[in-house]
Amino acid sequence: MRKLFLSSYFSEVAKLLPEFTGSACFGKRVVFIPTASILDKVTFYVDADKKSLARLGLIVKELEISKASQDEITGKINDADYIFVGGGNTFYLLQEMKRTGVDKLITEHINKGKIYIGTSAGSMIVSKNIEYVKYMDDPSIAKDLKNDFSALSIIDFCIVPHCTNFPFKKAAKKIIAEYSGLLDLRPISNNQVIVVSDNEIETLMVKKEKETIV
Repeated sequence: MRKLFLSSYFSEVAKLLPEFTGSACFGKRVVFIPTASILDKVTFYVDADKKSLARLGLIVKELEISKASQDEITGKINDADYIFVGGGNTFYLLQEMKRTGVDKLITEHINKGKIYIGTSAGSMIVSKNIEYVKYMDDPSIAKDLKNDFSALSIIDFCIVPHCTNFPFKKAAKKIIAEYSGLLDLRPISNNQVIVVSDNEIETLMVKKEKETIV
């Protein structure tokens, strides 16, 4: 059974993960792949996601696939209970996944039932094709793709993250305007997550707590 937890910003929806997995996260091993972010100047979200995973009791093992050996890649993904793929440039992430074979390896593990957690780029990469992401991320960074944007093809729809959130709100609107009649788009904000359990798909939301004025 395929089980995917696909978010815009994992830290804002992390509290929903234990219920989705159906068991306590404490002591579980998660391989954390930050590759999409390594060319970004602003990466605060990477640390935020790591801390959120650790607070759930998960043992975080980082794997930067653009620099890791094949043995390290295979070993860490095989040993993990969960796979986490973080945000950043989706095209660079796809390039490095294809170059290292991580795209096929992760697909194999998902199809065997290993839980996949994606956020932003990590959520979009599991669609069939990421060409639609061009308004949100710069494809020219990933020259080795040579305009082949076919992705992991785990899901039949396309997530549009950060649809109401700065600084991606305008980009999300452009994607929706151009592709709404061509693709099955699923826009989500930072406090939403799409969960996939085999063929069952559901969008969940974390309600923001109101401030108490004393």
